[in-house]
Amino acid sequence: MVILTLLHPEHQTPLRQWRFSSETLIWVGRSPDNHVVLDDPMVSRRHVELRRVDELMTTGEPVLKSSWHLINHSHNGTSINGAVLSQGIVGDQAVIQLARGGPLLRFQILAPAAVTPALSAASSGLPPKSPQLPQLPSARRETVPICLHLGNAAENLFCIHCGQPVRVEKTVRHYQVLRVLGKGGMGTTYLVWHPSDQTDPSGRPQGNLRVLKEMNADVAKIPKAQELFEREATILSRLDHPGIPKFYDFFVEAGKKYLVMELLHGQDMERWVKQKGTITPERAIFWMLQTCEVLEYLHNRAVPIIHRDIKPGNLLVQNLTDRVIVLDFGAVKAVGAPTGTRIGAEGYSAPEQTQGRPLTQSDLYAIGPSLVFLLTGENPNRFYKKRSNGYRLVLDGISEISPVLRQVIEKLTEPRPVDRYHTARELIQALERCLYRG
Repeated sequence: MVILTLLHPEHQTPLRQWRFSSETLIWVGRSPDNHVVLDDPMVSRRHVELRRVDELMTTGEPVLKSSWHLINHSHNGTSINGAVLSQGIVGDQAVIQLARGGPLLRFQILAPAAVTPALSAASSGLPPKSPQLPQLPSARRETVPICLHLGNAAENLFCIHCGQPVRVEKTVRHYQVLRVLGKGGMGTTYLVWHPSDQTDPSGRPQGNLRVLKEMNADVAKIPKAQELFEREATILSRLDHPGIPKFYDFFVEAGKKYLVMELLHGQDMERWVKQKGTITPERAIFWMLQTCEVLEYLHNRAVPIIHRDIKPGNLLVQNLTDRVIVLDFGAVKAVGAPTGTRIGAEGYSAPEQTQGRPLTQSDLYAIGPSLVFLLTGENPNRFYKKRSNGYRLVLDGISEISPVLRQVIEKLTEPRPVDRYHTARELIQALERCLYRG
């Protein structure tokens, strides 16, 4: 067991403790995905890693000797017992300081540093077997290859020497979890490595990076939430379109549900606008044309599918290609399925959808307020006004929206579905005319 104790900067009295019973890798830093999180401005996001290294000693009786190595990843520096270093062995009762004048941590080892492995071959005269690498905590415990090479940068996912993952937080089935990508109300998403039995010409292991979505335990107790999670997996497994994330796997492990999907490199439109500002009308229309192509694919299936949650936050733009990927299929609904469930984002949902009676045209409705957000950077709710026939988007005087595009948005968001565009193809043609007419 390893114990890390946060010490008072003057009196060196204990302030807080972290205990690790089986971990072979401990990250310390300011980021919330570290094992030890220190909210201090002098501490880097990923400040240091503490790694257990096991070495088989063959002199005399075979003994597996363990030592702990500290590797500094911060520009602010790290010291052990007052000596500044980039990496080194950290012993029992050592005091680690993160940055000059930064937090103090006492490192304590409670378990013996060396153990004698059980070697059945010892009495037979056969050579001793190599010890297995330490096991990582996981939903189903497995022994997985762990890279023990030093000298890898903090941002490295894979070792520059052997090609193995540098840090494996846990394993779920045969997926090696490298880091947390995000946490939400429904679940946690991880970046995972799916190793294969193949190697490249240099002997390095091959595999694929993927996204693993884990359903939160509290949410799993809600039957409707389970239904939506499983529905997303079922629907994605049946779809094949470049604007929809690829489905790879769905399984239950240790009572938790998992969905494995394609790793996409990009940013959703909501974050894009908030971080970079509004975009040109041409680009906004280009993005919405791609979104409409995905909707056309969904709406034209043998049993039409309604997405029910089209909004900028669920539309990802890939970095290199500028291609739009429609995300979050947990709310999808087949046409003809029982009505009643009200799902959708305020400001983007059509009137009939808020009443639990969505249509394919409800998805098209959401394109209108999405355009308003992309061009103004404002929540579309700001532009809704009460009119005789219900709430309408009033866009007069917005210079970013041309008269011809305003007409398209107004038709998209008519309160009655019969007054809107009937199909995604019809909307695509209207948006294309906006590009030519300005």
